[in-house]
Amino acid sequence: MEAELTALAASGATTFVGLMATEAWTQVRGRLARFLGRGEDDEAVDAELEESREELIAARRSGDEDGAADVTAEWRIRIRRALRDHPEAEAELRAILDDLAPRQAAGPGVAINHNTINGGHYNAPVIMAQWVGDGAASTPRRGPAAD
Repeated sequence: MEAELTALAASGATTFVGLMATEAWTQVRGRLARFLGRGEDDEAVDAELEESREELIAARRSGDEDGAADVTAEWRIRIRRALRDHPEAEAELRAILDDLAPRQAAGPGVAINHNTINGGHYNAPVIMAQWVGDGAASTPRRGPAAD
């Protein structure tokens, strides 16, 4: 069970630190502060999160990979301690991560085709695919073929 909580803490830290440098951070920060503060020192945790965000942005700007990794490690440890001290917090953290997770399209992510080009002269890359997509949901096709 400890390994599962450690993995959950690592996933949480990676997700949260990844969001620190995005516009979504303002929405996530309060939720994370409440999760870690457990209603007692939310404001102090919020200030620490904002300080970590500034450290992360500075590290990324200067190309300091170790500094950015340190921010993630710091929050992984904090989240793991919160889970250890408050076992009921596991479900709350999972709910937060589920809310933040990008929605995956159902079905296979990769289709493999075996195509062959014989003869000819090509001066550019040739791309052959059954379909190409970015995983985003699209609207259904309209027209005579859709009926």
